[in-house]
This record gives sequence, structure tokens and C-alpha cells, in this order.
Amino acid sequence: MITLRPMTDDDFARFWPIYHAVVAAQETYAFDPATTPDAARVQWLDAPLCTWVAEEDGVLLGSYYLKANAAGPGGHVCNCGYMVGEAARGRGVARLMCEHSQQVARERGFLAMQFNSVVATNEVAVALWQKLGFDVVGRLPRAYRHARHGFVDCLVMYKWLGGDVPA
Repeated sequence: MITLRPMTDDDFARFWPIYHAVVAAQETYAFDPATTPDAARVQWLDAPLCTWVAEEDGVLLGSYYLKANAAGPGGHVCNCGYMVGEAARGRGVARLMCEHSQQVARERGFLAMQFNSVVATNEVAVALWQKLGFDVVGRLPRAYRHARHGFVDCLVMYKWLGGDVPA
């Protein structure tokens, strides 16, 4: 059974191979492939409001972070990032993490979730986010330099998490 729990300091060392493989592939994340483990730890674990891991039988399958997308008048919108290890893909880990992140976001007072840069060629992720209620609200032409496809578009995806719009 897959469980979700907050990431600990010790977990990051186990997550690093997943992070590094995803970033080095240059297919889904606009992170520098030369990012060091220390810099990645700050980016993924220390800077966000919270970071969670998906685990099964002691094996780390993936992780997500949740942070505010903006401050002040935009502080009700959060942002998340998700990474799943290659061996765990296709098993519903990303779906589980996204559903969980929406629950955590609501618990923390966020009313909306925005993904700022979903690589358009990442069709599996785009389809999943749409199934989970996210809308494509913007398209950034040639905003990502894909390792295999060259310049490709990125999508801005958004989901309202709250009920009625507050006054």
C-alpha cells in the first residue's frame, strides 16, 4: 500500500536519485541539470511550505512540494511540483500525490492551485491534471527547451479549490 507522509531530512538523500534523473532528462522540469544535491534540497525541501513523500514498503516512489504561488493579494493561490521515480510510473502515484496536495492546500487555507509551467509534450501529466479538474489557462510559446523536441510550449494550469468566491 502506498502511503504519504512529510519528507524528513533523511528522506532527501533517498529522493535525490529521482530528482536528479527527472531534472537531467530535461523533459519536464526547468531546473538546472547541474543542480547539486545541496541546492536541490533547499529548492525541494527547505523553501516550500511542506514537502511529502510517497512510499511503499520502505521504498520511496516520489515526492511533492507545496508552496505559495504569490504573496499578498495572490497569497490564496498555491503551487506544487511532483516527481515520481521511473520504476513507479503508471501506478497512480502522481494522482495520489496531487489529490493529497489539494487536501493539504485546503487545510492550509489556499483557495486555488496553479501549475506555472507544465511542459506541453508531457501529455501524461497534462491529461492527469485535466482529469483532476485543472484547466489550461495559458500557453507559453516555446518556453521550454526539451532535450529531444527542441523548443516546446508550456501550459499554465489552474484549479479553484475553494467553494464560493469570497467577497
